[in-house]
Amino acid sequence: MAELDRDEVLARGLRGYVRLVTEALDLDSECSYVWDERPARAYLAVDRRLPTRPDREAALLWDEERGWSAAIETHSGEDLIIVDHLGGDVLPPPRRVAKWAGRLFRGERRDAPRPVPARVNHAAGDLTRRLAAYADAVPVPMSRSA
Repeated sequence: MAELDRDEVLARGLRGYVRLVTEALDLDSECSYVWDERPARAYLAVDRRLPTRPDREAALLWDEERGWSAAIETHSGEDLIIVDHLGGDVLPPPRRVAKWAGRLFRGERRDAPRPVPARVNHAAGDLTRRLAAYADAVPVPMSRSA
């Protein structure tokens, strides 16, 4: 098998990581979208509502600078409104994301955004290296012989 370049490792690793997070959250894999170009980001549509905002659809967001955030949709189609941040490691284990989200949707966390500065202290290749561990979580289709 040919060695993957850094961009392919980032893309496959991020898709694998997000897939494991959606599984930990017991969400349908079709609910997520990954932007694997820098800055890498992910969006997970959640079929639950926050107790403090029952009139708004919720989503979980990830980006390589701030990690995981919870947001609510606006009625006007404008940007999402961030209501909470997981904090800590930008790439926490999927089970930790699921526990945080579970507490949030049960109303056990405060529903107020905390400012989270961008975490740019990681080396340029560190995120890609860490995401490489998740690359195998995404099945790769077999190529067809001609």
